[in-house]
Order: sequence, then C-alpha cells, then structure tokens
Amino acid sequence: MKTILTGLRVNSELHLGHYLGVIKKLVALSNRYSKTGYEINLFIPDLHSIITPVDDDLQTNTLKNIKYFLASGLELNDHVHIYRQSRVPAHAELAWVLNCFATTGELSRMTQYKDKSAGKTSVGVGIFDYPVLMAADILLYDAEYVPVGEDQFQHLELTRTLAERFNHRYGETFTLPLAPKQQVEFMNLEAGVRIRDLVNPEKKMSKSTPAENSKIMLSDSPEQVKKKIMSATTDSFGEIDFDFKTRPGISNLLVIESLLKDEPLETTLSRWRGTTRYGDLKASVAGTLAAFLSNLQSKAAEIPDADVLAIFPEGEAYANNLANQKLTKVYEKLGLR
Repeated sequence: MKTILTGLRVNSELHLGHYLGVIKKLVALSNRYSKTGYEINLFIPDLHSIITPVDDDLQTNTLKNIKYFLASGLELNDHVHIYRQSRVPAHAELAWVLNCFATTGELSRMTQYKDKSAGKTSVGVGIFDYPVLMAADILLYDAEYVPVGEDQFQHLELTRTLAERFNHRYGETFTLPLAPKQQVEFMNLEAGVRIRDLVNPEKKMSKSTPAENSKIMLSDSPEQVKKKIMSATTDSFGEIDFDFKTRPGISNLLVIESLLKDEPLETTLSRWRGTTRYGDLKASVAGTLAAFLSNLQSKAAEIPDADVLAIFPEGEAYANNLANQKLTKVYEKLGLR
C-alpha cells in the first residue's frame, strides 16, 4: 500500500501557517486516502524538536498538537498511524547510516541551515544535520507522498539524492519520495502553501520570530487575532490586488481569507480586487480567523489527554515493525548483519 507521511515539531505552540500549510490539507488527504488504499503516517518528530530550545514541555505540546489534528476533523481508522519519533529507534539509527552518504557541501547549501546560522559563529550540529534525520523519517516507510511546506522542498530533494546514492551502490533498497512538483500536484495545490510573517511578509510565518505580532498562534484569543491582523504590514499602492512579489503583505491576507473560507483564491479576489478599503479587508480576515480559532480551541479542549495517549500504542507498534524491517535490510546490505 502507498504511504503518505508527514510530521510537525512539538517544541512549541503551533501557528496559523502550520494549520493552513499542513494540518488542514493533511486532514483532508487522510480522511480521503485512508479509505482508498493508502497508509497515513502522522508522526510526532520529537527528536527534531530538540535541535532548538524547547519553549514548553514536550509531552504537553505533543498532546496539545495531536488534539488540534483531531479537532480539525482527522478521522482515525486502521490505516491512520500516529506515533512518536523517539519511540522508534530506527529513525536515529538510519540517520547515522545516511550521514555516511551525505556530504557537508550538500548540507551547508540547505536554505534552512543558512537562515538559522546567519550572523552566528557557530550553531548546533542538529540544525546542520536535521535534513538527514528527515530523510530517515521518510525512507524507513517507503513513503512516496510527503506533504511538506515549500520551505522543506529542498530537504525532500536531498532525501531523494541520498536514497538514489544508496540504491546505486547497494541495489534497490529505498523507495524515492515523489519530487516536490509531484507532491504539490498530489496535494491538489497550485503551489506550496506558505503563510507569511505579518510584520515582515517577505519571510514565512515562524514560531522562532521574536515579534509577537508577526504570527497567529492557534491558542490566540479573538482580541489577540484582531490586534495582530489590524497591524499587519500591507503596502502603499492604494488599492487591493494580488502579487506576492510586489505586495506580499496584502496577498498574504487574501490567501488566509481564501483558505479559511474554503473558497478558490479567485473568488476571494473578486470581492476585494480594486477596492481601496485595506482596513475592511483586515477586519474581514480578523473576524473570520477569530471565529475559526475559537471553534478549533473549543473542540480541542473537549478531548481528554487519555484519549490521545490511547492512540499511540497501535501507531508505534506499526511503525517499529516496518522501520525495523527496513533497517535490517539496510544493515544486511552494508554487511552489518
């Protein structure tokens, strides 16, 4: 059976970019494809989460973030597997093997690494090396479909490169995930969703950005949402139009409204294009977003911790079984077994 795999770090609260870029699409994909011959691997990459300082308790965040998926309508069945990365030791073991096939040149060219290391004399090795662990996460399960954000496309290409390199040397061992363009087509998106920073829309929305007004957290109150959206950076063109190159701020707001209303972007644009009422657009986005978050938060709060913890045993047994089979095959090819 074909496998769809994705995960979210849990070192802090999730934000709107995570919801619109991953959760919303993944829930729809899972509910559709888990009933039509696909395995859905939704894993908690808690090992990835420790490459930067952890804001809150990882266990608390793990439960909270899984609740967001369930509150968003994720349907559980025999083909949906939720597991914690740290409970499947093969992830870390295969990452070491793949490190021996990756080069420092490849890793140093990763945009994420260059962004996180800019202006610093040194950074943690985990920041430099985490694309290799990501490759292990994918290759252990022969996952062809990996719904990731646009900022992770480069890491997906590295995964394909490492798999090809190993297969060329030792024979067919790993299934290559589809290339980013094919991933986007499979997810039925015209482009990877990349929600922008509200203060500096040239950059993506990020948990690590210090400015509080730059990001909408999924735990934000209606008052916080309104304050952040109404103060969002737009432009000085004088009328609303869509163009991420010349007016990323206003385009970002249009994308947010379109996705939250589950309507084509062109429908959203037809309401606003050519109008001069930037404040009206911000008020509309703020109202839509505040209502959405209030509903999501209410649903998540109704889910007991025990219900989430009860999900993990099946997923982790499933993951360990498959991952250990693949790791044993790799070790046999290398002469370690």
